[in-house]
Amino acid sequence: MNHLTYNFSLCIALPLMLFFGFYFLLAKTPDKAIFHNYLRSRRIMGVAILLLAANYSVHFFFEIRFVNAYAAILMNLSTYFLCYWLFSSALTTLLNRFYITRKRCLTHICLWILFFALSTIVLLLLPNGTTQAIGLSALAVWLVSYGIILARRLILAYRRAVKLFDDTQSDNIGAYIKWLSIFTYWAIIFGVGCGLFTFLPDEYIYIWILSSVPFYIYLYCSYINYMLFYEQVEYAFEEETPTEQCLSDKSEQDGQITPQCYAEISKNLSEWIGSKGYTKPGLTIRELSDTLHTNRTYLSAYIKTTYNMSFREWITGLRFEHAKQMLYERPELTVAGISELSGFLSQSYFMKIFKEKEGSSPARWRKTQI
Repeated sequence: MNHLTYNFSLCIALPLMLFFGFYFLLAKTPDKAIFHNYLRSRRIMGVAILLLAANYSVHFFFEIRFVNAYAAILMNLSTYFLCYWLFSSALTTLLNRFYITRKRCLTHICLWILFFALSTIVLLLLPNGTTQAIGLSALAVWLVSYGIILARRLILAYRRAVKLFDDTQSDNIGAYIKWLSIFTYWAIIFGVGCGLFTFLPDEYIYIWILSSVPFYIYLYCSYINYMLFYEQVEYAFEEETPTEQCLSDKSEQDGQITPQCYAEISKNLSEWIGSKGYTKPGLTIRELSDTLHTNRTYLSAYIKTTYNMSFREWITGLRFEHAKQMLYERPELTVAGISELSGFLSQSYFMKIFKEKEGSSPARWRKTQI
């Protein structure tokens, strides 16, 4: 193997990982209580990256892969197993602040110890041959399955969060956490790839090292950008619908609760739509239910039943139709002004929605209509 290429790739990856790891651990966040969970997530991620950096350091300074290849594989596999858990915990806690518990931590630490012990037996104590090959295959399957299970848990948490936002927020809050979904799928590919790269011939091992550079750069940039939107996302989480009682009576039919207040909701909602209340920026279902003097749970159910869409989709549709009307009737107004007057917080989001629905930009659509 070309040691120069190997060491050069480590020289590129290792300083970056050390910087990212220490930044996540030590960099300050806004001095607000709401950032406590963000800071905890970032510190867990910092520990994970520094563990991987320590792994790289052993490879760089001691060239363990050339001294004892099986010891290097053992170190890699056990490090990945532990980092899978740390990575998934850091990201999942951004979506569920109660995810990290003492019981869950002890469970995963015990799993890691067991994996490390079995890996030691297979790699260092068993003789070369069929038995060792079967043991290595079993360990690889375990590692990949473990990573996929953790990733699936994170994806489910992400989808629940997006659904919550769509049901309670008029704005596209889910767009602020989309990076979590992208990163998770990338992490699955990267994690499985790292496991396979461990067994690559020596002359290709630099691929394993260099592949980490764009992966961690994306993670770093995502965390930095997310801090700008974190408060808005966290406030949306805090508005999760609690158990409420309808202001009117309710009856049970065929095992389902049918609220008698639906008729009143329909009447009040028609008046609210007529007054163009949906143009209020940052509208939430909590605010609308307070305005209508009704219950959030039944209001959400009414919207889904009547319009067959989430709260966000419904509000976006009302704003979109209002914006189209203004584009046609108010030629003196700019697209930016109409977007703002219609309740859209982002002009780019308004233009994206418009192009999806009409197939052209607002300005071009206005020209064709006029």
